[in-house]
Amino acid sequence: MQLSRSVSVRGRRTLTMEETGEEPPTSAVLLDHCHFSQIIFNSVEKFYIPGGDITCHYTLTQHFIPRRKDWVGIFRVGWKTTREYYTFMWAALPADLHSKSSLQQQVQFKAYYLPKDDEYYQFCYVDQDGVVRGASVPFQFRPESEEDILVVTTQGEVEEIEQLNKELRQQNQELKDNCLSLQKQNSDMHAELQKVQDLQEKLESLTDINKKLEQKVSVLNEENEGLKVQKGCWETELLQLKVQNQNVSSENEKMGIRLRATLDHLDKLEAQISVREKEMEKLTQGDRDKIEQLERLKKENEQLLLSLTKQREHQQKLEHTVEDMKQKDTTANRKQQEFTNQISDLMKRLDESKFFYQELQKEKTRVEGEKDLLQKENERLLCYVCNDSGSNLLSNPIPVQEALEENTGLVFGNPYAAAQDIQYIPILPSIKKCPICHGVFPDDVEENVFEQHLQTHILDCPFCDEVFSEAERQVYDDHVFCHSL
Repeated sequence: MQLSRSVSVRGRRTLTMEETGEEPPTSAVLLDHCHFSQIIFNSVEKFYIPGGDITCHYTLTQHFIPRRKDWVGIFRVGWKTTREYYTFMWAALPADLHSKSSLQQQVQFKAYYLPKDDEYYQFCYVDQDGVVRGASVPFQFRPESEEDILVVTTQGEVEEIEQLNKELRQQNQELKDNCLSLQKQNSDMHAELQKVQDLQEKLESLTDINKKLEQKVSVLNEENEGLKVQKGCWETELLQLKVQNQNVSSENEKMGIRLRATLDHLDKLEAQISVREKEMEKLTQGDRDKIEQLERLKKENEQLLLSLTKQREHQQKLEHTVEDMKQKDTTANRKQQEFTNQISDLMKRLDESKFFYQELQKEKTRVEGEKDLLQKENERLLCYVCNDSGSNLLSNPIPVQEALEENTGLVFGNPYAAAQDIQYIPILPSIKKCPICHGVFPDDVEENVFEQHLQTHILDCPFCDEVFSEAERQVYDDHVFCHSL
């Protein structure tokens, strides 16, 4: 029976898509994530007579902004996602959102596309993201009966019902306030958690930078060690050159002494030559042996002069070599100083990174402490809300399981149990009891109402013949979601 109903719903949906030319935007968003208070449906009848067009009236609240792809659909009661619509109509955009008349909108559904069975249905306003923004009370498509024409109630019953509705509104408002406060605390905790995550990301980036700096410092230390070794080699060569220079200087001094002695000797020889020349002039051209001796002395003098010139050139070369070594030593000292400065800068940056890392660790510890305090405060508030909800439920003769379902986040309560709440007024003695939730029903309750209540505890898969209990709702949701994939 459920399989045949699914086929008929799909066939009706195909006709609607042929009429509009495109399929409305839907999503797999569950009921817990919908916002039913942003669109309010007005003048919804308990039942509509088949064979005629129906007009759906609704009001846009100030917290909702309509868009071009919004639509109004008819859903059978018990739907889970917006993909389960029976038929739909595109919602018209109001001309002016600031005027009160534009906030009152309506759409008309043709009789040909309306359901033909007597199941319960409801209007739902769905935005272009596939999220439900408002839902009406349930209604049926059936002929008018005599029971629906006249309903007689006493003034006392009306006053009791109004008083009960007033208490329920107050309880609903209190639950709304508690829910808003919890949502605000939850958003604050999410913000704190985001800050903690940002700090962790910054800490990770600083850790990476610290590792890179440590690698650079190790590389520079290795280069510094190499430069130190090279500097030692240069210092050794410089010492060797200094020793060679000292040896050359000592040899130069010795050569200078010898040169001075030779010059003195030369002066003496020149004096002797002059004397002898005078003697030769006096003795008419002198003695040949003395002339030969004079020539030999001249040759020795020339050799001494040549050796002196060579020594001077060698001394100049040594002086140039010493100057080159001094320049190399100066260059090595300058490079060593530059590397020393770079190493000191990197050590300073490393110290700053370590200090910033310690500060971030302290900040992380503080934020985690605040997070633990907020979680404890949130748990305390949740316990308070649960205790408050439990005390309010004990004062009403509503079954326990249905009372828990009414507090699952729906703003206007559970719209599917509207026909049953009236039966819970303690006027007649109860003899029927639900075997699942132990809810008590009056003696004159209709059999179909009692069966519908039992059906709410049983979850039927709309795609296959699988049946789940209310306690297996998570398994049922996963099973239905697997069919939609």
